[in-house]
Amino acid sequence: MEGSEIKEEKEAGIGQKKKIFVAGATGNTGKRIVEQLLTKGFAVKAGVRDIDKAKSVLPEGNPLLQIVKADVTEGSAKLADAIGDDSDAVICATGFQPSWNLLTPWKVDNFGTVNLVDACQKLGINRFILISSILVNGAAMGQLFNPVYIILNFMGLVLVAKLQAERYIRKSGINYTIIRPGGLKNDPPQGNIVMQPEDTLFRGSISRDQVAEVAVEALLHPESHYKVVEIVASTDAPKRSFEELFGSIEQQ
Repeated sequence: MEGSEIKEEKEAGIGQKKKIFVAGATGNTGKRIVEQLLTKGFAVKAGVRDIDKAKSVLPEGNPLLQIVKADVTEGSAKLADAIGDDSDAVICATGFQPSWNLLTPWKVDNFGTVNLVDACQKLGINRFILISSILVNGAAMGQLFNPVYIILNFMGLVLVAKLQAERYIRKSGINYTIIRPGGLKNDPPQGNIVMQPEDTLFRGSISRDQVAEVAVEALLHPESHYKVVEIVASTDAPKRSFEELFGSIEQQ
């Protein structure tokens, strides 16, 4: 593992009814994470930039759901106030909105994630799950001319920004799971989850529902600790338990 030693004892997963802070909770993946956390019995603090939008997008009338204003670009101090000392873990599902401002990916996908990690450390929160992307390390994988790598990096080098954030997380000492999904689909799942080590997958897609499921299950399985996993879905893949999926990946 980079940055710190992994504890000798096997850490337990986050138990049911704990409170999880979700950054980017109104996004296409974030809202699915919120829904699945609530279904599993977790209390959720949904961090959003637009409270009114959140009220129209997120489940209504659930006493386990709290919506708070949080902008990852505004620094770690404000984020720490939003996350609060009652949160047990943070899931980062943020993503920049495409624009001609080429600094936006860096403000959100790099510095915004760094701000979240710093806020966690201020609060003593030691569990962090990041939704990243396959091909973030495409250059080292020999995928510089992969059309997906080129297209995604065209708007402000977003994959490079995500990779820098990943490196910060791994050096911070926080207990992390970095999830790198393939192409994201809003459709229901088709096929079973395929999970591979970092810098392995360079094609494939997956339903956002399955990405959310992996993020939530990472909270429950200590086999996910200090790991980078890449995921896609395949109709040819056998169905495997999450204990088996996470257990098949080596700890970093």
